[in-house]
Amino acid sequence: MPAYRSQGTKLHFAVVVLLCVTVSSEALGLGDLLERVSQVSDKLHSLSTSLTNDLNTHIPPMGKIIMRPSMCHTSSLQTPNDKEQALKVPESELLSLIRSLLVAWSDPLAMLLKEAPSLVHPDKSLIYSKTKELQDHSNTLGDGLDRLVHKMGPTSQLISSLPFTNDIGNDKNMRLSNFHFLLSCFRRDSHKIDSFLKVLRCRAAKLRPEMC
Repeated sequence: MPAYRSQGTKLHFAVVVLLCVTVSSEALGLGDLLERVSQVSDKLHSLSTSLTNDLNTHIPPMGKIIMRPSMCHTSSLQTPNDKEQALKVPESELLSLIRSLLVAWSDPLAMLLKEAPSLVHPDKSLIYSKTKELQDHSNTLGDGLDRLVHKMGPTSQLISSLPFTNDIGNDKNMRLSNFHFLLSCFRRDSHKIDSFLKVLRCRAAKLRPEMC
């Protein structure tokens, strides 16, 4: 637990620094702003991976839901499958996809945070702390993306609606399994967000595709 608090403190400090920087973000160039939001997205994906792994160790095999991308509530959003495809998508459209993915997780993350304290899990206090940190990082990233919109044109303002059914079940074991499944979906989407932002950063720097 002390080790995690130390890690959490470092992450919190990093986010505070980034927030301070965004105060003057209007004066930042596109490349610098992309660098900063990429740092936050990288932390978001790392944290979602850590949290998913914490849950993996305490869910019985019979209670695990086989994750299929088509089962995630964001699966209807058409996104590039790899870096090569992402490099072909106009920058403003790629930012729109990134924002659509992140916004689609606003309600699910709030629900997960509410459910975390009542999970049948030996480390539910740790799960709650990390879920809260996940939500904080998501909000920070959202603020950074909003600032990017002003630099990348009206097309990037478009956000696709991705409905989410706010139901995690009644059975305590099923609730834990659904919690784990949702986090697995978020981990998948946070990887997409991080990858697409790195592509945008690369293109803003005018690097050759093979260097991205």
